[in-house]
Amino acid sequence: MKSVEYFPLVTENGEIIGRATRTECHSGTFLLHPVVHLHVFNSKGELYLQKRAMSKDIQPGMWDTSVGGHVDFGEEIGDALRREVREELGITGFVPKFLIRYKFVSNQEAELVHSYFTFYDGEITCDIAEISEGKFWEIAEIEASIGKSIFTANFEQEWMTILKERLALILSRNPKYN
Repeated sequence: MKSVEYFPLVTENGEIIGRATRTECHSGTFLLHPVVHLHVFNSKGELYLQKRAMSKDIQPGMWDTSVGGHVDFGEEIGDALRREVREELGITGFVPKFLIRYKFVSNQEAELVHSYFTFYDGEITCDIAEISEGKFWEIAEIEASIGKSIFTANFEQEWMTILKERLALILSRNPKYN
């Protein structure tokens, strides 16, 4: 029997005000809970995206952020980020750089997203229980696919409002480009 997962409930400033189960958070209650995102770029300036497994409870089969996952109750944001990256992509040697924290509301939940990026050219080993496939996308491929029901709504919003506008700055932070 699978144990019950608890997520912290937070204010928009990230202050913990309680806890709720995964089921409660994903059932249209819009209880605000924290998540972490990591955008993995390679030295060519391509962005790694994962295709969500068909068994996922939210947006199965859609292409999504390199890594995205929930913060467990009692877990620090940085620890959750490292855990999710290790679990989903098998990456342990990376340096996350903070991008932004923002509130995302879908048709069934509300998340406080802590978004980071990194550069990585090493081996990636996807967790097949979470991810059906993954690959590096050229920026032009992403742009051409926006609005075509290929990506999750959250990734599209994050791309259009954060990543796209900061892409030149993000890529300039890679020592391999300088």
